[in-house]
Amino acid sequence: MLSILALPVLFVTDVPVDPDAPDARKLLIDELAKPEYAAARPTLIDRIAQAIQDWLDSFRAPEDGSVPDLFPLVVTVLIVGLIVAAFIVFGRPRLQRKSRAAGALFSDSLDARSAAELRASAQAAAASGDFVVAIEEMFRAVARQLAERTVVSVTPGTTAQEFAARAGRAFPDYVDAFTSGARAFDGVRYLDRPGTKEAFDEVAALDRDISAARPARLERVADSGASL
Repeated sequence: MLSILALPVLFVTDVPVDPDAPDARKLLIDELAKPEYAAARPTLIDRIAQAIQDWLDSFRAPEDGSVPDLFPLVVTVLIVGLIVAAFIVFGRPRLQRKSRAAGALFSDSLDARSAAELRASAQAAAASGDFVVAIEEMFRAVARQLAERTVVSVTPGTTAQEFAARAGRAFPDYVDAFTSGARAFDGVRYLDRPGTKEAFDEVAALDRDISAARPARLERVADSGASL
């Protein structure tokens, strides 16, 4: 009989009625560790969403109609941010299109004009003061004439720099001229640099000199790279 009455007393003494600080802390930790409390905690996504919402709320004007001193600055920053975002979104495809064919000599695979035709086009552009087109067409004429002479192979996949390297091996005395011409071509074609009469005259002089020069060795390298 005494043992039966003692059982409730023993059970009650397992949970102190008035626990001290360490016991109370342990009891609280044990309680919060239960699944129902864990499920109620905000997830990482919830915290991120709340942070974003709080950030957006910080840009709202006060409900009393007053405008804080920093509000115009915040609006200005947002407008500038939208302009920058629009530039990135709508300006990037143009740059990417150029980068895919960076250095391309003959970006159009249907461009089958002869060296003489390209040369005439370059001279006509130079006569009208359009040295951007004049430089492009004259350097193409240089490349086409070497292709016609079977000295260097040129395809729509050959870049200006690749052509200059191959042509330089065939004409070692003109390595610098080919390199300079390729840079001038890439500059006006892909980097939006202004064409100059001096740059055109240099490419035209290269075209004349190469026409009368004999290659040190034939350079007929098949092209497997990116387009010109």
